[in-house]
Amino acid sequence: MTAPRAANGTSILGAAIGGRYRLDAEIGHGGMSTVYRAFDTVLERPVAIKVMHRDVATDADHLERFRREARAVAQLSHPHIVTVIDFGEGEDGTGVGAPYIVFECVEGETLKSLIRRLGRLEVTEALAYALELARALETAHEHMIVHRDVKPQNVLLGNEGAAKITDFGIARTLTEQGLTMDGRVLGTTDYVSPEQALGQPVTVQSDIYSLGIVLYEMLIGEVPFTGETPVTVAMRHVREEVPDVQMRRPELSAATAAVVDRATAKDLSLRYPSMSAMIADLEEALAIEASRAGHAGGEATSVLRTLPAPARRRLPWRLRHPMRWLAMLALIGAAVTIAAIYALDNAKRGTGVAPDVRSTPSLHPVFLAQEAAHDYNPYGTDEEDAENLGNIVDSDPSTAWSTEHYVDNTLSPKPGTGVYVDASPGVIAREVEVQTPTPGFDLAVYASNSFEGPRPFGQTKTLEQLGWTKLASAVPIGRRTKIALPATRAYRYYLLWITRLPSESGYAEIAEVTLFR
Repeated sequence: MTAPRAANGTSILGAAIGGRYRLDAEIGHGGMSTVYRAFDTVLERPVAIKVMHRDVATDADHLERFRREARAVAQLSHPHIVTVIDFGEGEDGTGVGAPYIVFECVEGETLKSLIRRLGRLEVTEALAYALELARALETAHEHMIVHRDVKPQNVLLGNEGAAKITDFGIARTLTEQGLTMDGRVLGTTDYVSPEQALGQPVTVQSDIYSLGIVLYEMLIGEVPFTGETPVTVAMRHVREEVPDVQMRRPELSAATAAVVDRATAKDLSLRYPSMSAMIADLEEALAIEASRAGHAGGEATSVLRTLPAPARRRLPWRLRHPMRWLAMLALIGAAVTIAAIYALDNAKRGTGVAPDVRSTPSLHPVFLAQEAAHDYNPYGTDEEDAENLGNIVDSDPSTAWSTEHYVDNTLSPKPGTGVYVDASPGVIAREVEVQTPTPGFDLAVYASNSFEGPRPFGQTKTLEQLGWTKLASAVPIGRRTKIALPATRAYRYYLLWITRLPSESGYAEIAEVTLFR
């Protein structure tokens, strides 16, 4: 493809397209268009102009795709999306005779050039940029527009540091049909989603995957997959798991690693369903990383000011129970530290993986929502510590759910009590890891896709009669215990059934539950 030139073959630099936009310098060149730094002689301000190549403009599909970009971005008003100012096409007296789009001028560099120059970014800066881009893409998705080419080359960093996404050249609405390119994968294969690489329907989850790869590159300094050809790279996105970001950079929090893992999940049921869901976890990860670092500079400082107010963490049951006031007194000396944790803790949203959790080779953690945890006490009179159920899936081993305190340290006459997690829509779990601050209790694992809920006291049915299938017999639970599960079918509900309490305390706590598929 050739860059636009005047009809006589001379350079168009210095020409005033549309009678007002003087082209001053070429700043970018692609297969379909060239981008120029220009000057709006009417409003006397710098602008950027994308001019379509004349030979490309003769193709109806390419021309419509160019027009679509102008229409798409013109609908979007967001501080992190480059603004469209004007559009024109055809002869205008300059001899150029090519369609053009006028954008705001963002002085600075691309995110790609920043990564090439610095290598991996500070963790808080990487999360801040990812959060800005996620918020911009959320706005596009709300207008039913999928970008389809999210990559650091299409992210401009202004002199003040803020990220702005640009180049919606292959964007399309979720309701439009056609305008695919036969034999080609639209988008850059370094960041292409598996479904896009396979030519399958592209949705908002495709942008989520690409943004997850961009975040990986910002954190590690390089893309996860390389190859001799673009097709080789695309097929690696289809067939291979993205390398463990925490293994490549051990100082990352589990919350940050979980965002990358879930955003880049091959299975769409495990990937974030919407950009808003990813934003929630990015906000939490940024707050955690900033608190761990003790500071945040540059753009991260500005983004931190936009985060929701932190929520206070509830005290564990054993510190709220009247019989445990002495334990509270023993912690008075640590009150300052606890208060700091409260202030820095963000709202629990689940979906993370507890620190230091590592699955058996070939297994991967299952991401669970905060609402996934439920108590199950069919042989008792009421719920057990229902308000702290979220603690078992909050990726924080310092918080826990607890049974009640039982007389004589025994569950008798009840056969057991426990909690279950909802892994909707279902998963073949092959292993479960349990973390607890009160080791010494026995626990069995059951699963179900449909079971009977709480019944009046005096329940006589067995768990199997209530709809549960035993996967693993009761085993003694240490501070961190992995239990292998038979991988025969997918289940939605997984029950951790406590059959014996620790011999000394009279209650059992569960801090974290992690399923592996």
